[in-house]
Amino acid sequence: TGKELVAKAIHYNSPRKDSVLLAQNCSAFNDNLLDSELFGHVKGAFTGAIKDKKGLFEMAHTGTLFLDEIGDTSLTMQVKLLRVLQEGTFLPVGASVPRKVNVRIMAATNKDLKQMISRGEFREDLYYRINVINVHLPSLRERKEDISILFEHFLEKKCAEMGAQTKSVSKKCLEKILDYPWPGNVRELENEIERIVVLAGDSKNITPDMLSSKITDFGSTPSAAAARGVRITGTLKEAMEELEELMIREGLRRCNYNKSKLAKELGISRAGLIMKVDKYALDKRSMERSRKEQESA
Repeated sequence: TGKELVAKAIHYNSPRKDSVLLAQNCSAFNDNLLDSELFGHVKGAFTGAIKDKKGLFEMAHTGTLFLDEIGDTSLTMQVKLLRVLQEGTFLPVGASVPRKVNVRIMAATNKDLKQMISRGEFREDLYYRINVINVHLPSLRERKEDISILFEHFLEKKCAEMGAQTKSVSKKCLEKILDYPWPGNVRELENEIERIVVLAGDSKNITPDMLSSKITDFGSTPSAAAARGVRITGTLKEAMEELEELMIREGLRRCNYNKSKLAKELGISRAGLIMKVDKYALDKRSMERSRKEQESA
């Protein structure tokens, strides 16, 4: 959805703009690794800790720390985060003396934290600590007007990074880009643009044939969509979930269940893909069981 871009915009337009902005996806690590990443550790804290290591809180002192997917943290980790927010102190792994820090926290999640609180999965006191100013960021498909702007931004950025000449986008190509639902949101869009810049080479123009097949094949008319078996009735949410499940199901088979490879193709994080695999029960065992049931039916 571009959460990190929004975090950057807030940081660089705030009194802390001259200090560092760091980001951490909380779903990318287990509790022990996340503990070390956020709070650091001292030499000898565990096997392999051959020297002291600063955590992100210490590195972001006087700056901003963006915690993505905070809803995926354990209750134990939530206690530690609450301590930093309330007291401005933290304890590195293996240390006995707390350290003071001055950090602004920005947090994001795609989960309903209030429901998690009612189920005992998220601390209510931490929720009210982080929910001071709430910004709802819709998915990319819900803000079509942003796609063209983001496309131009990333195109200019990727061309500069790769030393490629400035490129323009044909009207037909832009129509295809706007029609596509972008289930992987801004990350998927950025990855697609990087791919396009590589394929375009010295060409000044970006044409539809340079787009991924998933974009060019996406139905732009009801008849084309219906012909491919794509839902064209019901709610948009149901249709998008159906498409998302289909893309992941077929992608897992194509990639031989290599989640890292598929996550890169879809333009989402591996942790995000695993969450969706669990959501739709698309793990290898469940899919094999479903296939056998269909064969015996």
